[in-house]
Amino acid sequence: MTAETLPSGAPAPDPDLLYSDEEEALRAAVRSLLADRSAPATVLAGLESEVAYDTGLWRALAAEIGTAGLLVPEKLGGQGASAREAAVVLEELGRSVAPVPYLTSAVIAVTALLGCGGDSAEAVAPLAALAAGRTVAVLALPLPTAPGALPDPAVRAAADGTLTGRVTSVADAASAELLLVPAQRPDGPALYAVEAAADGVRTETVTPLDLTRPLGHLTFDGARGRLLATGDRARAAVDRALLTGAGLLASEQLGVAEWCLAETVRHTAERTQFGRPVGSFQALKHRMAALWLEVASARAAARYAADALASGSPDAPVAVAVAQAYCAPVAVRAAEECVQLHGGIGMTWEHPAHLFLKRAKSDELALGSPGRHRDALAGLVGIDAP
Repeated sequence: MTAETLPSGAPAPDPDLLYSDEEEALRAAVRSLLADRSAPATVLAGLESEVAYDTGLWRALAAEIGTAGLLVPEKLGGQGASAREAAVVLEELGRSVAPVPYLTSAVIAVTALLGCGGDSAEAVAPLAALAAGRTVAVLALPLPTAPGALPDPAVRAAADGTLTGRVTSVADAASAELLLVPAQRPDGPALYAVEAAADGVRTETVTPLDLTRPLGHLTFDGARGRLLATGDRARAAVDRALLTGAGLLASEQLGVAEWCLAETVRHTAERTQFGRPVGSFQALKHRMAALWLEVASARAAARYAADALASGSPDAPVAVAVAQAYCAPVAVRAAEECVQLHGGIGMTWEHPAHLFLKRAKSDELALGSPGRHRDALAGLVGIDAP
């Protein structure tokens, strides 16, 4: 793999993995909101209701703080920020496992619309609505779909723009007002916008492992869609959306791992056995120290992926593959250690540890498994897979 260079031939600057003052200010605002509105007890109570997500929390996060429009250019009503800022938001959402459709709507759907041509009339109105937090949109693909491995569309589009087909395991499908549907036209691939409440659209909710990120099956039976893009542009828009989603999902996984580590350290410092804190036993010290090193490495991988996406680096696919291959297992391991080192209380519904384990396991399969990303990485850097 050669060193990255600018078009002028000069070496590209090294990525800056440190957080800027603006990013820290954004983190503080999001963390304060989530501490007030998305405490573990609140999340657990919400999971026992019939509501797909907390609309009040989403309104405050998306519109009042303005996070929904971070990736949308200012001329289209957004904040004109970058993947770095969106990554900070996702770190905090991972730390609270907040049940809001940020990754699916404000990241993946927005990126897909921008890839269709942000100046087109078909994309401008949805982008403005998404940026203002008035609309939730999802890309109608199964949650495990990985970047660079787009399957043939499950939906077929007729010449008049009517759609027929079924897409399973779509994250936040029940929360969406707008569906971005990859479809196969007689002349090639295309991307359509479909109102979720339109005739011919049916959403079937399913019970997922991670109750904080609901899944649904979408059925299209003659539903009418608005054409957003066709051919290579449609395929590239969808693939870029998946790449951006996978890269920023690593930041959510980092947030999950950070919470699990911090909560485990806190608990083992307070829980006593034989007259001393259990965290003072050498065996547990070693386990938590090893986990701390893994979390620190995951932070570097996630930040590099976010920076590469923000700067449009040609190394972005490599950075995303590395981040997903590393951060997904770290989040799972941190959550497993959190449950185990909490003892009996860690196995109960009342303690939030199970929320983080389920989110980590769900994220491990989302947008490509670690094995899938390792295979992709091998191809990107020219190493033959075993």
